Amino acid sequence: MGEKSEAGRLILLGAPLGNPADASARLREVLSTADVVAAEDTRRLTRLARDLDITVGGRIVSYFEGNEERRTPELVEVILSGYVVALVTDGGMPSVSDPGYRLVRAALDVGAPVTVAPGPSAVTTALAVSGLPCDRFCFEGFLPRTPGARRTRLRALAAEERTLVFFEAPHRIGAALTDLADTFGADRPAALCRELTKTYEEVLRRPLGELARWAAEGHPRGEITLVVAGAPVIAPERPDDDTLRAAVAEREAAGRSRRDAITDVATEYALRRRDVYTIVHS
Repeated sequence: MGEKSEAGRLILLGAPLGNPADASARLREVLSTADVVAAEDTRRLTRLARDLDITVGGRIVSYFEGNEERRTPELVEVILSGYVVALVTDGGMPSVSDPGYRLVRAALDVGAPVTVAPGPSAVTTALAVSGLPCDRFCFEGFLPRTPGARRTRLRALAAEERTLVFFEAPHRIGAALTDLADTFGADRPAALCRELTKTYEEVLRRPLGELARWAAEGHPRGEITLVVAGAPVIAPERPDDDTLRAAVAEREAAGRSRRDAITDVATEYALRRRDVYTIVHS
């Protein structure tokens, strides 16, 4: 390592998902200047640096699931000694179903600065191209590997109204899609995004049942991000006018103003406030 920086810190680097042209100028700068670069796969880092035509200026160390528990305190000590540590995974943002959370938490626990050089994320990339609502979403990462645990998790998510995003391995996607179709319903809309930003990028926008049949024809290759529509929102049945009047009166008796009582009832039954107002005053 070179001379110490004025203040040691951890920088999380958003790496390209597959297309090196997506690399930011800041990613290039940090890789070139950081004192230590911790990489999920040092060979991929070397390949990325070559594609970007840059030289990694600092010491390169591996940081992956198998050694992060041991290496985390070492890297924190480097940061506390005044050096800049950059963390890069194979693609996307560290900590998002990739190594990183443990190091971020350890650095914060000792008061070390943590910042980020934003970049690509498979989660938001898949959401954007899925064609499904993405104003509200829930990222679930990888589903459990065993069938029983996977189905239990899916049953707990079946009523989730937000769009769901999953990562899945190619050799498990068939079983996962079958369980999803059985639990969520074969007609639930979904988008299977494969090899995002790479040469053979593919996005299949089909109901879960069709995707399950497609996967059964052969194991898809490459990294997969699956986007699934949330459970349909079922509006409560509209009560008759007398019931609406009684509901407003009950809230007024409990201390709510008439205005607030009407608003509460309209919200509860997914009605327009002015319609409830008209009924109450008719």
